[in-house]
Amino acid sequence: MAFQPASPLTVDNARDTLAAGLQAIAGGEQVIDCGALTAVDSAAVAVLLAWQRAARADQRSLWFTNLPQTLQGLATLYGVSELLPQRAAAQP
Repeated sequence: MAFQPASPLTVDNARDTLAAGLQAIAGGEQVIDCGALTAVDSAAVAVLLAWQRAARADQRSLWFTNLPQTLQGLATLYGVSELLPQRAAAQP
C-alpha cells in the first residue's frame, strides 16, 4: 500500500503534508500515490522533491504513481520532471 497525500496539496498545507510523507518514507514507504491530488500548486512540486531527497539520503528508491496532469505540467515547467520518477499504479 502506498502513501497517499490528501488533496489539496498547496502552500496552505504543504508543511503538514511534507511531514506526513517524510514519516512514511522513514517507515520504509517507496511509493507515493498522488491520485487523490485534485488541487496543487508549486508547493506540491517542492514537497515531492523534498520526499525524493529524503529517500535518496537514506539510499532508497522512491516512485510516484497517478501524478495529476496539473502536477506533471508544473514539474515540466520547472524542469524537474525527471527528478520525479513515475511508476504505473498497481492493478487490483
